[in-house]
Amino acid sequence: MNPLRQLSLDQLRQRTSMKWRYYPEDVLPVWVAEMDVPLAEPVARAITEAVALGDTGYPAGTAYAEALAEFASKRWGWEPAVERTAIVPDVMLGVVEMLRLVSHRDAPVVVNCPVYPPFYQFIESLGRPVVEAPLDEAWRIDFAVLEDAFVRAGEGSVYLLCSPHNPTGTVHTTAELTEVAALARKHGVRVVADEIHAPIMAAGVSFVPYLSVADDGLSLMSSSKAWNLAGLKAALAIAGPQAAEDLARLPEEVSHGPSHVGILAHTAALRDGGDWLDALLSGLDDNRRLLADLLAEHLPAVRYTPGQGTYLAWLDCRELGLGDDPAKVFLQRGRVALNSGIPFGTGGKGFVRMNLATSPEIITEAVGRMAAAWNETSS
Repeated sequence: MNPLRQLSLDQLRQRTSMKWRYYPEDVLPVWVAEMDVPLAEPVARAITEAVALGDTGYPAGTAYAEALAEFASKRWGWEPAVERTAIVPDVMLGVVEMLRLVSHRDAPVVVNCPVYPPFYQFIESLGRPVVEAPLDEAWRIDFAVLEDAFVRAGEGSVYLLCSPHNPTGTVHTTAELTEVAALARKHGVRVVADEIHAPIMAAGVSFVPYLSVADDGLSLMSSSKAWNLAGLKAALAIAGPQAAEDLARLPEEVSHGPSHVGILAHTAALRDGGDWLDALLSGLDDNRRLLADLLAEHLPAVRYTPGQGTYLAWLDCRELGLGDDPAKVFLQRGRVALNSGIPFGTGGKGFVRMNLATSPEIITEAVGRMAAAWNETSS
């Protein structure tokens, strides 16, 4: 059963998380990366059993890493070594720790823009300069631009790779990631990969783990996006063979940050949540097609290429004439909340990001509100 069709709007409005409480009740939220789904049954069972036992202490053991290794082997034909993993509170806090491990405190960090806004926020909070390497017009890595960014950043800098890419949904190929690794070695740049959306692939698309092509990289993975577990903090840092000594320097106290119940939930998702995930992925494929059809009918000037991965849609609204921040117009006039493209960095002006991990009815209503907002401004 499609998890995206199981909760009504009234049920969703009872939630107290950011997606449903940040804006007033008359606003339809299709923005932040929370999914409008019930918990997968194996995950709910793991949580309730822990609560029944009072098993809410400190985390221990390697069950999460073992579950990820089994999942990765089945899904991607790659098996991370459990002994080269470490638990971290979440992916972005893990990224911060990896940056500290592999570079000096002032080292620049290269990113492919437009990109997930916390990349900028966390890097800048460390006092690091961001060096942008914009994606090409097809939202793929432009290797001439990337090499220029590596030269400008200098030896000893870090490349924070978003894979799959948020917000565009681009899934990097084996050839592309191999080229990334070669350029990074050539210029003395370390690669840290945020692979949080890895399980969420469109039909016919295969995810390629960065560490399957590079043995000196570091990766951050989590079950949080694919099973909607952002409120149950837990992620894994994974090192390639040549980065094992880097990861071994991770301060022991970092492992105290993840939630024990979160780890239990994430482990259950990876071990027993495969059928639920497959149903979700099928529903997301349907939603990508639905969005394309709705835009063609109601907002044909909006350009949309369905993403290969993630449950996010990156919409080019520049031809609507709504200025640099169309999300602001859609919110004020249509009472629909999308992510503004501006915080995603260079290339984000005139774009919005839409969350497709919801029901077809909500997507239909959201596009209807967007169209009404545009019609009001253009009349």
